[in-house]
Amino acid sequence: MANRFAVILAAGQGTRMKSKLHKMLHPVAGRPMVQHVVDQLQQVNLNKIVTIVGFGAEKVKAQLGSSSEFAYQKEQLGTGHAVLQAEDLLKDEKGVTVVACGDTPLIRDETFEALIQYHEQTGAKASVLTTKVENPMGYGRVVRNDQDEVERIVEHKDANEDERLIQEINTGTYCFDNQALFAALKEVSNDNAQGEYYLPDVIKILRHQGDTVSAFLTPDFDETIGINDRIALAEAEKIMKKRINEEHMRNGVSIIDPEQTYIEPDVQIESDVILHPGTVLKGETIIRTGAEIGPHTELEDCEVGEETVIRHSVATSSKIGNRVNIGPFAHIRPASHVGNDTKVGNFVEIKKTTLGDHSKVSHLSYIGDADVGERVNVGCGTITVNYDGTNKYLTTIEDDAFIGCNSNLIAPVTVGKGSYVAAGSTITKNVPENALSIARARQTNKEEYASKFKK
Repeated sequence: MANRFAVILAAGQGTRMKSKLHKMLHPVAGRPMVQHVVDQLQQVNLNKIVTIVGFGAEKVKAQLGSSSEFAYQKEQLGTGHAVLQAEDLLKDEKGVTVVACGDTPLIRDETFEALIQYHEQTGAKASVLTTKVENPMGYGRVVRNDQDEVERIVEHKDANEDERLIQEINTGTYCFDNQALFAALKEVSNDNAQGEYYLPDVIKILRHQGDTVSAFLTPDFDETIGINDRIALAEAEKIMKKRINEEHMRNGVSIIDPEQTYIEPDVQIESDVILHPGTVLKGETIIRTGAEIGPHTELEDCEVGEETVIRHSVATSSKIGNRVNIGPFAHIRPASHVGNDTKVGNFVEIKKTTLGDHSKVSHLSYIGDADVGERVNVGCGTITVNYDGTNKYLTTIEDDAFIGCNSNLIAPVTVGKGSYVAAGSTITKNVPENALSIARARQTNKEEYASKFKK
């Protein structure tokens, strides 16, 4: 197999996005669009990826890191000029070079692989990824000769009336013989309506030399769309969401309403999981078999155990065990570990807390910076008072403790194993094992005082 390389065009400013964020870094399904392109290309066994950067170069380089080498395009003088910036990194290499745009995040690795194989099988010096559309307005047209070979590619602004009727379009993705590519780029001129150096002109130069130019036609136009504005970004998001959801459903996940379910590409979901409408799964979330998520639940970077049910709730960067019942309206904040067979009920917030197996925090409580043991019952309205304005402190509640309703546990404090805290208590000192702690103000009743007050 020949050596394989790729050049990704990511230097444009993207003014139509009307954004301070670099165009290539706008996310599709939670991942920057240029990252999608790199991720898919990495699946086809490349020897080297070179990304052409310009506007926002440092941010693009920071995003891609070591997955790519970089070449800088100081002036944006067209796609041909952009590829030429990779000459110092690639000119001496022999093999196949894929040229792709950083704003085409929907092209699959299977399509890149099929393009490369077709290019190699036809013995072409260049191969174009093409597709057909009913309305080709704005796209470069693929002009074929009588033998159905690619003769040239004509940009819309430079096309005559007959050429504008052609429905086969250039997607902006190519395969080249690497050395033929850089030799032909030296001959590209900017004598056109835009005054730019067009990469498609390489096709005409190679044909003039008598070289073979092939075209690989993909039937999926959606896969090839480029993103130039927020409308196209939303369309790409919709397509990517549908693709991801369908893949999970094929793998045994029940998605009740796919149009109302959002799953990012790194999420892992096992079979027999049920996702209800309004579910949002982000980051590196893992959902184990038999779990039921939603409706209207957002999970990010969480691991959710088997047969766990989470409804109308939010959880971030936490591990949730098996057979847990969470919600409605619970908030699991980062660095929490919710054990097996537990309950986190309505309007409960947990933060940086370990909740042991079979424990319950059923409603209207805040448990932050806490280590809660097994079989603990935390009553309604309980608060671990973890912050003094400067530092945060740990509350420890040991196994089998019972915390009465409306209790304040002033950290640092330990409630011992098997102990009871009476409802309405404010605990400032450690509670021994198996003790009953009552920390209330003494109740005083003043007879008939209310009647006098009302008068």
